Amino acid sequence: MFKNTMKTTVLLAGMGALIVAVAGILGGGSTTSLAIGLVLALVMVGGSYWFSDKLALRSAKARVITREQAPEFYDMVERLAVRADMPMPTVAISPNAQPNAFATGRGPKHAVVCATEGLLQTLPRDEVEGVMAHELMHVKHRDILIGSVAAAIATAISFMAQIAMYSTMFGGRDRRGGNPLVALAVAILAPIAASLIQMAVSRSREYEADRGAAELLGTGEPLARALQRIEAIATQRPMAVQPAQASHYIHNPLAEARGGGQGGQFAKLFSTHPPTDERIRRLLAI
Repeated sequence: MFKNTMKTTVLLAGMGALIVAVAGILGGGSTTSLAIGLVLALVMVGGSYWFSDKLALRSAKARVITREQAPEFYDMVERLAVRADMPMPTVAISPNAQPNAFATGRGPKHAVVCATEGLLQTLPRDEVEGVMAHELMHVKHRDILIGSVAAAIATAISFMAQIAMYSTMFGGRDRRGGNPLVALAVAILAPIAASLIQMAVSRSREYEADRGAAELLGTGEPLARALQRIEAIATQRPMAVQPAQASHYIHNPLAEARGGGQGGQFAKLFSTHPPTDERIRRLLAI
Protein backbone atom coordinates (compact mmCIF):
# COMPACT_ATOMS: atom_id res chain seq x y z
CA MET A 1 0.00 0.00 0.00
CA PHE A 2 2.80 2.41 0.93
CA LYS A 3 4.54 1.77 -2.39
CA ASN A 4 1.40 2.55 -4.41
CA THR A 5 0.64 5.62 -2.28
CA MET A 6 4.13 7.00 -2.82
CA LYS A 7 3.91 6.25 -6.53
CA THR A 8 0.62 8.14 -6.80
CA THR A 9 2.00 11.07 -4.80
CA VAL A 10 5.02 11.31 -7.09
CA LEU A 11 2.82 11.13 -10.19
CA LEU A 12 0.51 13.89 -8.94
CA ALA A 13 3.52 16.02 -8.00
CA GLY A 14 4.81 15.43 -11.51
CA MET A 15 1.55 16.74 -12.96
CA GLY A 16 1.76 19.82 -10.75
CA ALA A 17 5.33 20.47 -11.86
CA LEU A 18 4.30 19.91 -15.48
CA ILE A 19 1.55 22.53 -15.39
CA VAL A 20 3.93 25.07 -13.83
CA ALA A 21 6.54 24.31 -16.50
CA VAL A 22 4.01 24.50 -19.34
CA ALA A 23 2.61 27.80 -18.09
CA GLY A 24 6.11 29.23 -17.81
CA ILE A 25 7.27 28.10 -21.26
CA LEU A 26 4.11 29.05 -23.12
CA GLY A 27 4.00 32.43 -21.43
CA GLY A 28 7.64 33.19 -22.10
CA GLY A 29 8.41 32.90 -18.40
CA SER A 30 6.16 35.79 -17.39
CA THR A 31 4.62 35.87 -13.93
CA THR A 32 1.22 36.73 -15.39
CA SER A 33 1.05 33.63 -17.61
CA LEU A 34 2.14 31.44 -14.70
CA ALA A 35 -0.56 32.92 -12.47
CA ILE A 36 -3.21 32.40 -15.15
CA GLY A 37 -2.19 28.76 -15.53
CA LEU A 38 -2.37 28.12 -11.80
CA VAL A 39 -5.75 29.85 -11.47
CA LEU A 40 -7.11 27.80 -14.37
CA ALA A 41 -5.89 24.58 -12.74
CA LEU A 42 -7.39 25.53 -9.36
CA VAL A 43 -10.75 26.36 -10.94
CA MET A 44 -10.88 23.06 -12.80
CA VAL A 45 -9.76 21.06 -9.76
CA GLY A 46 -12.37 22.82 -7.62
CA GLY A 47 -15.08 22.14 -10.18
CA SER A 48 -14.19 18.46 -10.39
CA TYR A 49 -14.11 18.24 -6.58
CA TRP A 50 -17.63 19.63 -6.11
CA PHE A 51 -19.39 18.31 -9.20
CA SER A 52 -17.62 15.04 -10.13
CA ASP A 53 -20.47 12.90 -8.74
CA LYS A 54 -23.17 14.74 -10.70
CA LEU A 55 -21.15 14.58 -13.92
CA ALA A 56 -20.43 10.85 -13.54
CA LEU A 57 -24.06 9.94 -12.76
CA ARG A 58 -25.35 12.06 -15.64
CA SER A 59 -22.84 10.47 -18.03
CA ALA A 60 -24.00 6.98 -17.00
CA LYS A 61 -27.70 7.99 -17.00
CA ALA A 62 -27.78 6.51 -13.49
CA ARG A 63 -30.51 6.93 -10.89
CA VAL A 64 -30.02 7.02 -7.13
CA ILE A 65 -31.96 4.22 -5.43
CA THR A 66 -33.36 3.46 -1.99
CA ARG A 67 -33.40 0.16 -0.10
CA GLU A 68 -37.02 -0.44 -1.19
CA GLN A 69 -36.13 -0.21 -4.90
CA ALA A 70 -33.30 -2.79 -4.82
CA PRO A 71 -33.17 -4.32 -1.33
CA GLU A 72 -30.65 -7.12 -2.03
CA PHE A 73 -28.14 -4.85 -3.77
CA TYR A 74 -28.59 -2.01 -1.26
CA ASP A 75 -28.12 -4.37 1.71
CA MET A 76 -24.99 -5.82 0.11
CA VAL A 77 -23.40 -2.38 -0.17
CA GLU A 78 -24.43 -1.53 3.39
CA ARG A 79 -22.86 -4.73 4.80
CA LEU A 80 -19.63 -4.08 2.93
CA ALA A 81 -19.51 -0.48 4.17
CA VAL A 82 -19.99 -1.62 7.77
CA ARG A 83 -17.27 -4.25 7.37
CA ALA A 84 -14.93 -1.64 5.91
CA ASP A 85 -15.74 0.75 8.79
CA MET A 86 -16.81 3.58 6.51
CA PRO A 87 -19.95 5.72 6.02
CA MET A 88 -22.76 4.29 3.92
CA PRO A 89 -22.44 5.74 0.41
CA THR A 90 -25.29 6.76 -1.84
CA VAL A 91 -26.23 3.83 -4.09
CA ALA A 92 -27.12 4.17 -7.77
CA ILE A 93 -27.94 1.94 -10.74
CA SER A 94 -27.16 2.69 -14.39
CA PRO A 95 -29.38 1.21 -17.15
CA ASN A 96 -26.38 0.09 -19.23
CA ALA A 97 -26.35 -3.57 -20.31
CA GLN A 98 -22.56 -3.87 -20.02
CA PRO A 99 -21.56 -5.31 -16.62
CA ASN A 100 -19.57 -2.56 -14.91
CA ALA A 101 -19.47 -0.29 -11.87
CA PHE A 102 -17.88 2.92 -10.65
CA ALA A 103 -17.48 5.13 -7.59
CA THR A 104 -17.67 8.90 -7.52
CA GLY A 105 -17.94 11.81 -5.10
CA ARG A 106 -15.52 13.98 -3.17
CA GLY A 107 -14.83 11.72 -0.18
CA PRO A 108 -16.13 8.92 2.06
CA LYS A 109 -18.89 11.13 3.51
CA HIS A 110 -20.05 12.31 0.07
CA ALA A 111 -19.60 9.21 -2.08
CA VAL A 112 -21.73 7.36 -4.62
CA VAL A 113 -21.24 3.78 -5.77
CA CYS A 114 -23.02 2.76 -8.95
CA ALA A 115 -23.54 -0.61 -10.65
CA THR A 116 -24.95 -1.15 -14.12
CA GLU A 117 -28.02 -3.28 -14.65
CA GLY A 118 -25.80 -5.55 -16.74
CA LEU A 119 -23.61 -6.21 -13.69
CA LEU A 120 -26.56 -7.04 -11.42
CA GLN A 121 -28.27 -9.24 -14.02
CA THR A 122 -25.21 -11.07 -15.41
CA LEU A 123 -22.82 -11.76 -12.54
CA PRO A 124 -23.34 -14.16 -9.61
CA ARG A 125 -23.92 -12.58 -6.23
CA ASP A 126 -20.42 -13.21 -4.86
CA GLU A 127 -18.84 -11.60 -7.94
CA VAL A 128 -21.08 -8.54 -7.63
CA GLU A 129 -19.95 -8.34 -4.01
CA GLY A 130 -16.32 -8.44 -5.13
CA VAL A 131 -16.92 -5.61 -7.59
CA MET A 132 -18.68 -3.44 -5.03
CA ALA A 133 -15.94 -4.10 -2.46
CA HIS A 134 -13.48 -2.80 -5.06
CA GLU A 135 -15.53 0.38 -5.55
CA LEU A 136 -15.79 0.96 -1.80
CA MET A 137 -12.01 0.70 -1.55
CA HIS A 138 -11.74 3.49 -4.12
CA VAL A 139 -13.91 5.58 -1.81
CA LYS A 140 -11.97 4.66 1.33
CA HIS A 141 -8.60 5.40 -0.31
CA ARG A 142 -9.91 8.72 -1.69
CA ASP A 143 -9.03 7.62 -5.21
CA ILE A 144 -12.00 9.61 -6.49
CA LEU A 145 -10.39 12.86 -5.41
CA ILE A 146 -6.97 11.81 -6.73
CA GLY A 147 -8.46 10.87 -10.11
CA SER A 148 -10.45 14.09 -10.32
CA VAL A 149 -7.37 16.20 -9.55
CA ALA A 150 -5.30 14.33 -12.14
CA ALA A 151 -8.02 14.67 -14.78
CA ALA A 152 -8.53 18.37 -14.05
CA ILE A 153 -4.83 19.18 -14.28
CA ALA A 154 -4.53 17.20 -17.52
CA THR A 155 -7.50 19.09 -18.97
CA ALA A 156 -6.03 22.44 -17.88
CA ILE A 157 -2.71 21.62 -19.55
CA SER A 158 -4.48 20.60 -22.77
CA PHE A 159 -6.54 23.80 -22.73
CA MET A 160 -3.45 25.97 -22.22
CA ALA A 161 -1.62 24.09 -24.96
CA GLN A 162 -4.43 24.63 -27.46
CA ILE A 163 -4.49 28.37 -26.79
CA ALA A 164 -0.71 28.55 -27.13
CA MET A 165 -0.76 26.56 -30.36
CA TYR A 166 -3.26 28.86 -32.05
CA SER A 167 -1.40 31.90 -30.72
CA THR A 168 1.88 30.62 -32.11
CA MET A 169 0.42 29.62 -35.48
CA PHE A 170 -1.34 32.91 -36.12
CA GLY A 171 0.97 35.35 -34.38
CA GLY A 172 4.13 33.47 -33.58
CA ARG A 173 6.68 35.83 -35.13
CA ASP A 174 5.42 38.77 -33.09
CA ARG A 175 5.38 36.75 -29.90
CA ARG A 176 7.74 38.10 -27.27
CA GLY A 177 9.58 36.33 -24.51
CA GLY A 178 10.07 32.94 -26.13
CA ASN A 179 10.86 30.90 -29.19
CA PRO A 180 7.66 30.14 -31.19
CA LEU A 181 9.01 26.73 -32.24
CA VAL A 182 9.68 25.76 -28.63
CA ALA A 183 6.20 26.91 -27.62
CA LEU A 184 4.68 24.91 -30.46
CA ALA A 185 6.60 21.78 -29.45
CA VAL A 186 5.49 22.18 -25.83
CA ALA A 187 1.88 22.75 -26.95
CA ILE A 188 1.98 19.41 -28.77
CA LEU A 189 3.94 17.32 -26.24
CA ALA A 190 2.57 18.66 -22.93
CA PRO A 191 -0.95 17.18 -23.31
CA ILE A 192 0.60 13.81 -24.21
CA ALA A 193 2.78 13.90 -21.10
CA ALA A 194 -0.20 14.91 -18.95
CA SER A 195 -2.29 12.05 -20.33
CA LEU A 196 0.49 9.53 -19.65
CA ILE A 197 0.76 10.65 -16.02
CA GLN A 198 -3.02 10.67 -15.58
CA MET A 199 -3.31 7.12 -16.91
CA ALA A 200 -0.45 5.97 -14.69
CA VAL A 201 -2.25 7.40 -11.63
CA SER A 202 -5.43 5.55 -12.62
CA ARG A 203 -3.67 2.21 -13.12
CA SER A 204 -1.84 2.48 -9.79
CA ARG A 205 -5.08 3.06 -7.87
CA GLU A 206 -6.82 0.10 -9.55
CA TYR A 207 -4.25 -2.33 -8.21
CA GLU A 208 -4.64 -0.89 -4.71
CA ALA A 209 -8.45 -1.09 -4.82
CA ASP A 210 -8.22 -4.72 -5.99
CA ARG A 211 -5.95 -5.56 -3.06
CA GLY A 212 -8.20 -3.77 -0.57
CA ALA A 213 -11.30 -5.58 -1.85
CA ALA A 214 -9.59 -8.97 -1.53
CA GLU A 215 -8.56 -8.20 2.04
CA LEU A 216 -12.06 -6.98 2.91
CA LEU A 217 -13.65 -10.20 1.62
CA GLY A 218 -10.86 -12.50 2.78
CA THR A 219 -10.26 -13.72 -0.79
CA GLY A 220 -9.52 -12.25 -4.21
CA GLU A 221 -11.19 -15.06 -6.14
CA PRO A 222 -14.71 -13.56 -6.61
CA LEU A 223 -13.30 -10.28 -7.92
CA ALA A 224 -10.87 -12.14 -10.19
CA ARG A 225 -13.74 -14.13 -11.70
CA ALA A 226 -15.81 -10.96 -12.05
CA LEU A 227 -13.03 -9.16 -13.93
CA GLN A 228 -12.62 -12.11 -16.28
CA ARG A 229 -16.35 -12.23 -16.96
CA ILE A 230 -16.67 -8.46 -17.40
CA GLU A 231 -13.83 -8.33 -19.93
CA ALA A 232 -15.34 -11.18 -21.95
CA ILE A 233 -18.71 -9.42 -22.16
CA ALA A 234 -17.55 -5.80 -22.50
CA THR A 235 -16.55 -6.09 -26.15
CA GLN A 236 -19.99 -7.54 -26.99
CA ARG A 237 -21.94 -4.86 -25.13
CA PRO A 238 -20.30 -1.48 -25.77
CA MET A 239 -21.16 1.38 -23.44
CA ALA A 240 -21.50 4.97 -24.62
CA VAL A 241 -19.64 7.03 -22.01
CA GLN A 242 -17.46 10.10 -22.22
CA PRO A 243 -13.75 9.17 -22.40
CA ALA A 244 -13.05 11.41 -19.39
CA GLN A 245 -15.32 9.17 -17.28
CA ALA A 246 -13.82 5.85 -18.40
CA SER A 247 -11.16 5.73 -15.67
CA HIS A 248 -13.87 5.73 -12.95
CA TYR A 249 -15.15 2.27 -13.92
CA ILE A 250 -13.76 -1.03 -12.63
CA HIS A 251 -13.12 -2.04 -16.25
CA ASN A 252 -12.72 0.35 -19.16
CA PRO A 253 -16.29 0.67 -20.51
CA LEU A 254 -14.90 1.58 -23.92
CA ALA A 255 -13.65 -2.03 -24.08
CA GLU A 256 -10.07 -1.40 -25.09
CA ALA A 257 -8.69 -4.46 -26.81
CA ARG A 258 -5.72 -6.39 -25.50
CA GLY A 259 -2.60 -5.80 -27.53
CA GLY A 260 0.61 -7.70 -28.04
CA GLY A 261 4.04 -6.76 -29.25
CA GLN A 262 5.34 -3.22 -29.48
CA GLY A 263 1.97 -1.79 -30.50
CA GLY A 264 0.29 -3.40 -27.52
CA GLN A 265 2.98 -2.14 -25.14
CA PHE A 266 2.59 1.39 -26.53
CA ALA A 267 -1.19 1.21 -26.13
CA LYS A 268 -0.81 0.21 -22.47
CA LEU A 269 0.80 3.59 -21.76
CA PHE A 270 -2.49 5.28 -22.63
CA SER A 271 -4.68 2.68 -20.95
CA THR A 272 -6.87 3.79 -18.04
CA HIS A 273 -6.68 0.34 -16.43
CA PRO A 274 -3.97 -2.28 -15.83
CA PRO A 275 -4.11 -5.45 -17.96
CA THR A 276 -6.94 -7.66 -16.68
CA ASP A 277 -4.72 -10.76 -16.75
CA GLU A 278 -2.24 -9.08 -14.42
CA ARG A 279 -5.01 -7.92 -12.07
CA ILE A 280 -6.38 -11.47 -11.92
CA ARG A 281 -2.91 -12.91 -11.28
CA ARG A 282 -2.35 -10.54 -8.35
CA LEU A 283 -5.78 -11.21 -6.88
CA LEU A 284 -5.34 -14.98 -6.97
CA ALA A 285 -1.90 -14.62 -5.35
CA ILE A 286 -3.33 -12.83 -2.27
